[in-house]
Amino acid sequence: MQTRNPTLSLPTLSLPALPALALASLTLSASPVFAAAPAQAAATYQVYVTNEKSGDVTVIDGATNSVVATIPVGKRPRGIHVSPDGNVAFVAVSGTPVSGPPEIDANGNPILKKNQADDDDDEGADKAADGIVVVDVATKSLQRKLAAGSDPEEFDLSQSGKQIYISNEDTKSATVIDIASDKIEHIIPVGQEPEGVTTTPDGKFFYVTCEAGGDVYVIDTQSYTAAAHFKVAGRPRSVAFMPDGRIAFVPSESVGQVNVVDTSHYQVVKTLQLPAGSRPMRVRVAPDGNKLYVSNGRAGTISVIDAHSDELLDTIKVGTRPWGIVISPDGKTLYAANGPSNDVSVVDLATDKEVTRVKAGTSPLGLVIVPTKR
Repeated sequence: MQTRNPTLSLPTLSLPALPALALASLTLSASPVFAAAPAQAAATYQVYVTNEKSGDVTVIDGATNSVVATIPVGKRPRGIHVSPDGNVAFVAVSGTPVSGPPEIDANGNPILKKNQADDDDDEGADKAADGIVVVDVATKSLQRKLAAGSDPEEFDLSQSGKQIYISNEDTKSATVIDIASDKIEHIIPVGQEPEGVTTTPDGKFFYVTCEAGGDVYVIDTQSYTAAAHFKVAGRPRSVAFMPDGRIAFVPSESVGQVNVVDTSHYQVVKTLQLPAGSRPMRVRVAPDGNKLYVSNGRAGTISVIDAHSDELLDTIKVGTRPWGIVISPDGKTLYAANGPSNDVSVVDLATDKEVTRVKAGTSPLGLVIVPTKR
């Protein structure tokens, strides 16, 4: 096991492509024939998938990989989380129209139009549609919609499950809301186009990644001010932490890299260069903390990385442009939301192979595991 030294300089490690024979074995034909799903005991969870363009959530049974419900939630659902008790799911919805990817500069940062604050144009936006929708898991129905600031995209829950921390893409801010009172408690200035939001394992901070300038803000959950601010390469999309919280992983989509961050010093200690064509979006650490999984967008793959040595272990071919990924509680299965193909890949992590795809709504994006009540 390699021990990371936080005083390291910032080398870029090139992760070599796998041997041609190994890659060929992972490549699916145009009409894929999937291996039979491994036999398993009845899964005690469901997978909730947000569908950005159809305005609903697809519910997949973890035991059968079949769709058991479709829940209309509102316009442009993206981020999704479940309450600590598993009783409700929270879904970020937005009335800001979907826009195409922006033009980027030589550093991988979006090129903004003159006098434009970000790449989301308020023209045509339905601000009344913005919010965090609360879905009752037992009845698969909407309970209420929480105020969440303008154009909420991604978010995370506080460690107590009483607050929600939200990125507001078009206002360069992060919003903190109290769930019980449905009140906005704090609005915190951050960088342009905030997107990814993740609470640290100890609950003392939450990180906000900002696409436009590569900024990452570390927000103190007591003072609700920025405790730190550092930069990575263009379009950081998400954050994942090792279980002890000492290391964070932040992908830079535009340059195909994953940044390894020492959270004690808020310093990038290493950058991992992913295989050619990778556009890393979502990063997830396995429940046991041994592996990191990275969805690679347009490459149509998931990278598997040793979370201790940072070595590339495998490349898994999945559907078209995977964005959100989530791992089952037992660490045996990964689910990837494939936006353009409107489906979800189901990956057996014992073999690192896709075993099936499940049809979702239009443009699936976010996923969360919801425990099944007995």
